[in-house]
Amino acid sequence: MHSTPVDSDQTPRRARGGGGSARRAERTAVSLDTVRFIQRNIPNFDILNDEALAIIEWNAETVLEEIGVNFVENPAALALWRAAGADVRGERVHIPRGLARRLCATAPASFTQHARNPARNVEIGGRNLVLAPVYGPPFVRDLAGGRRYATITDFQNFVKLGYMSKWLHHSGGTVCEPTDVPVNKRHLDMLHAHMVLSDKPYMGSVTEPSRAEDSVAMSKILFGDAFVDRNTVMTSLININSPLTFDSIMMGAWEVYARANQAVIISPFIVGGAMAPVTVAGTLTQVLAEVLAGVAHSQLIRPGAPVIFGAFVTSIDMNSGAPTFGTPEAAHITYGAGQLARRLNLPYRSGGAFCGSKLPDAQAAYETANSLNTALLAGVNFMLHACGWLEGGLVSSYEKYVMDADQLGTLHHLAQGIMMDSNGQAMDALREVGPGGHFLGCAHTQANFKSAFWRSDLFDYKPFETWAEEGARDTQSLAAERVRKQLGDYQQPALDDAVREALDDYVARKKASMPDAFI
Repeated sequence: MHSTPVDSDQTPRRARGGGGSARRAERTAVSLDTVRFIQRNIPNFDILNDEALAIIEWNAETVLEEIGVNFVENPAALALWRAAGADVRGERVHIPRGLARRLCATAPASFTQHARNPARNVEIGGRNLVLAPVYGPPFVRDLAGGRRYATITDFQNFVKLGYMSKWLHHSGGTVCEPTDVPVNKRHLDMLHAHMVLSDKPYMGSVTEPSRAEDSVAMSKILFGDAFVDRNTVMTSLININSPLTFDSIMMGAWEVYARANQAVIISPFIVGGAMAPVTVAGTLTQVLAEVLAGVAHSQLIRPGAPVIFGAFVTSIDMNSGAPTFGTPEAAHITYGAGQLARRLNLPYRSGGAFCGSKLPDAQAAYETANSLNTALLAGVNFMLHACGWLEGGLVSSYEKYVMDADQLGTLHHLAQGIMMDSNGQAMDALREVGPGGHFLGCAHTQANFKSAFWRSDLFDYKPFETWAEEGARDTQSLAAERVRKQLGDYQQPALDDAVREALDDYVARKKASMPDAFI
């Protein structure tokens, strides 16, 4: 069955009745509602002044012109740049000042990514924020089984959890790496899961150009050839090999998507101090130079191709060399990159539920909260890794997935800002209660009590005695129970039988056409 998305600030109120038992039954009923993508009614936090932004922009173009960027094993890309007026020396492309910025001007400021359920379409850009889950970990963790290599069953479970999650707008991509499926075939099973087990938008494969071509072909089965030719139905992640290097494998996938008018995130992958300078301004200079080159290249392939300014940046522990998350420096870079993206008039990808912790514990919670709130205020438009990230991105955690997904509700409510309509001003309540009274029983409270305050669906708010009697469960235990409930309540969204059979047939034929490869 299709679920009906409901905007969080437009949820219809139901009649009150039945007392506490009725309200408990309502809270525990199976819900397949997903709120609409976030539309911010709060300002972005601008950390850099105009002078600082101008310096970083000047320095980034100096990097492109004087130092240049490498396009490795990609003669076609070099030919495009040479024809556009760049100075190409071997595989190094020196881009004259202003050229990359002029090319970037044809990229759209925002675009629609279509879902197979049109009610779940998302708008990426502007004042909007789209939330997508964790991407890429080879391991999974849960309370019962501990840390282990991910399987296709785990992958399918995470797709189901994403579909059941109220606050997630996007099914994502490689929510974990199913290591029990051959490397050259697993993209088929992953795409199939996103297309069949969910009706939210999804991401395509980028690990090899032919896998991007499979992603386009399967999307045409799902949506129809003509629809895909005219519309964007995938957003896919292209990482730059920082510093200043574009590899042919990922670029090949990116070029497939650009030609097909499918969106890509051009995202430097930076661990500060290792793959970029240790300073915030130096890192922002490198980020901007890499993104300018990448976005410009996408427009050389197809002017108007949708593209997102990406920034994945962490700091580093100078003692161990391990990446660190939720740090002030990472926040500064996230804020600054958002300003640079807006000055280019491009959608912005950054942020996530980042943490370096091995468990969904206090460290994970602090680092995640810092990262999520920074991303909201930085003006991020597409947030990958919004839930489930653990151990520096090595692990997709079942419990942390639902813990993070629950907390994404706070981002929705923070983004609403302060309501200043007549209901928000509450003058009727102030008049009714007057001095010395209380507001619990007044008409305004009764009319608003269900929607007045955001409430976690996971945390325990019970008195100590009740909590103790129920087993004194911590948040990880409560999250494990929520995972079981959501997977048990999962209902697969309807899909036309002919489309399902065509997808099954495509996957089966492609798998049969090649031997298994695990490297």
